[in-house]
Amino acid sequence: MDKLNALYQGKAKTAWETSDPDRVIMEFRNDTSAFDGGKTASLERKGLINSAVDSFVMQHLEAAGVPTHFERRIDANHVLVKRLQMLPVECVVRNRASGSLCRRLGVEEGAELNPPVFELFLKDDALHDPMITQSHCVTFGWASAEQLAEMEALTHQVNDVLKPLFLDAGMILVDYKLEFGLFNGQMVLGDEFSPDGCRLWDAQTHRKLDKDVFRQDLGDLVESYQEVAHRLGVELP
Repeated sequence: MDKLNALYQGKAKTAWETSDPDRVIMEFRNDTSAFDGGKTASLERKGLINSAVDSFVMQHLEAAGVPTHFERRIDANHVLVKRLQMLPVECVVRNRASGSLCRRLGVEEGAELNPPVFELFLKDDALHDPMITQSHCVTFGWASAEQLAEMEALTHQVNDVLKPLFLDAGMILVDYKLEFGLFNGQMVLGDEFSPDGCRLWDAQTHRKLDKDVFRQDLGDLVESYQEVAHRLGVELP
């Protein structure tokens, strides 16, 4: 299936129209950014690795009963997905304290959060993706109360599947973000699940294996992402 017009270009992915109005080709680029675009780089093989990890995780979630937009991997950097009506709300789950949670609440980094913290953020780069509440979503029409309840339930279902998956691979799934959309009226997991959108630590040493490596200049980001893929058993060309 060929790429036609670009529908959307984000920081690290481009969505392309296809001849099927219900299908989109998602391209994982090598672009990398942090701090709302304040720090950028192009890293060889990064898009390929993210595409491979995303495909692996999405298929794992589908097998566990989580509806996703994933159809099939086309090649190293391209995936065919369902075309969703995306909701402008990011769902974040935090199993351990890190990042903005520590800055906002003074919680010690690494503290276990039981039950996990569930947060909502508005997907808006110009506003720096502010934290929002369910009331904001309903009042401003970003999502209905029923849709939010379904998104939260699916997010916790994803957590129940992925926490043990990563732990079995020697990694702690610290936190991550998910985005959802509607396909023929059904709530479906969209966007991606890769080291770009989650925090992963080595289970023994708490060594960081995610984009914090790039944010905090902790080493080679591509090597870290390759290690994540290798631990999960994801084959890379």
